[in-house]
Amino acid sequence: MLNLLSSLAASTARGWRGTMAGEPAQLPAKPLELFEFEGCPFCRLVRETLTELNLDVLIYPCPKGGQRFRPRLACLGGKLQFPYLMDPNTGESLYESADIIRYLHATYGPRPARPPLLGGVPAQLGSFLASAARGSRGMRTAHPGAAPAQPLELYSFESSPYSRPVRELLCELEIPYLLRNMGKAKMQDMGPPWVRRKFFPEEPVSGRNRQGMHARTGRLQVPFLIDPNMGVEMYESSEIMAYLRQTYG
Repeated sequence: MLNLLSSLAASTARGWRGTMAGEPAQLPAKPLELFEFEGCPFCRLVRETLTELNLDVLIYPCPKGGQRFRPRLACLGGKLQFPYLMDPNTGESLYESADIIRYLHATYGPRPARPPLLGGVPAQLGSFLASAARGSRGMRTAHPGAAPAQPLELYSFESSPYSRPVRELLCELEIPYLLRNMGKAKMQDMGPPWVRRKFFPEEPVSGRNRQGMHARTGRLQVPFLIDPNMGVEMYESSEIMAYLRQTYG
């Protein structure tokens, strides 16, 4: 319960940014790639934008003390600074959260990013408060075991209080994963899944990844983990975290 309350506090500190999502004006043919760590306040600003633009991204977790992807970033970008975005569709690579957000909106968004979206002082302060609410979670490596042969897949959206602990553990275990953002597409999607089932059962499902999940499982719930290495698919954050620790911890 304390874990959930602090995750709720983190989402509240950011005003629940990274909840709603629209369709990108242009969908990238290949997933974007992001070197980051979950507890980083500046990385959070980029992940919020990725949710709101409904873009998938391959996450390379780089917690403090990590040895799996930090050396690769030092070779690719020349410095250990986060976040770092690589776009294999355009060949563009960028540091600095504001530059990354500006690039994402200009390349894939319906319109250029307005100044409030670029992560000014109020946004940075809220993101630092969100990180403080979660303590050291998603900040430091937890001495992972063997790396999966293929990246895992996680259906999530940035502000989800239940998805955040799973992303934090994936980061601490340095497990690469394809983050499939499925922010809420309309007001009928707000609230936990039972609200939609009870009050809007006939409402059509909107959103690319939401439609994909519903077609695959008949449900709309996050987090949802797919491990192609083990043939495992599962809901429920506590069960997912137990599985990750047992399999890759």
